[in-house]
Amino acid sequence: MSRLQLALNVTNLEKAIDFYSRMFATAPAKVKPGYANFAIADPPLKLVLFEGSEGATINHLGVEVEAARQVRAAEGRLRESGLETTGVDDTECCYAQKTETWVTDPDGARWEWYVKSGDAEQLQNVVISADGADLGAERADGVCCT
Repeated sequence: MSRLQLALNVTNLEKAIDFYSRMFATAPAKVKPGYANFAIADPPLKLVLFEGSEGATINHLGVEVEAARQVRAAEGRLRESGLETTGVDDTECCYAQKTETWVTDPDGARWEWYVKSGDAEQLQNVVISADGADLGAERADGVCCT
């Protein structure tokens, strides 16, 4: 099973959590400073909220899959079709351990293809292992959920 991810920037996390909890009749799965995420069953959606000064905008979009092999397969398919990706990285980002790849659409909308493998205690993206990247380095290209 895959599900779409919608990551939104919000100006007031507490109000946004209240709104989306009532809208989808689902409590957040995780709440951290400046961050919340929901695992919504119906419709199947991963909703992520980032608190900041700019609200009502999309932070990024994503496709959450069940296994790292699906991320690698998606990355291969994207590259073969001529799209530029970030390569596949194992990261700690957005309070999660993930295997991910990113692609950007022609208008600049960022899409993340990923699988979560565990929890982490940081919001910033640190690459643990990557296709040719230094271990433990923050992403130089700034690609992450913030």
